[in-house]
Amino acid sequence: MASIFSKIVKGEIPCYKVAETDDFLAFLDIQPVAKGHTLVIPKKEVDYYYDLEDELLAGINLFAKKVAQAIREVVPCNRIGTAVIGLEVPHAHVHLIPINGLHDMSFEKERLSFTPEEFSDLAKAIGEKVN
Repeated sequence: MASIFSKIVKGEIPCYKVAETDDFLAFLDIQPVAKGHTLVIPKKEVDYYYDLEDELLAGINLFAKKVAQAIREVVPCNRIGTAVIGLEVPHAHVHLIPINGLHDMSFEKERLSFTPEEFSDLAKAIGEKVN
């Protein structure tokens, strides 16, 4: 059965797309722990991050770097925190989260909510900065 992320890749479920290549997709998390919280996924459905083929593993990190740099230009923060947890969706993915301290990376805190317009505007602003 296809993961929710595979359905997003196929266009069956909408997303707030930040950036895309032939192999990767970056989109805003719709239940973010911080403004700008972005998910980076390979388009190929692989459950466990470290089961990605070497070329995809290297590629996703280089793609995530470009996206992280763009997020940092748009969302004021000290750093972009990176988390690879992989338990909530059976599709390899990286969380890019604007942070100012360790507490900002907590997935146990209350999630933020934004209007569709706010999500769209943020995704567009970040996407325009991706090189």
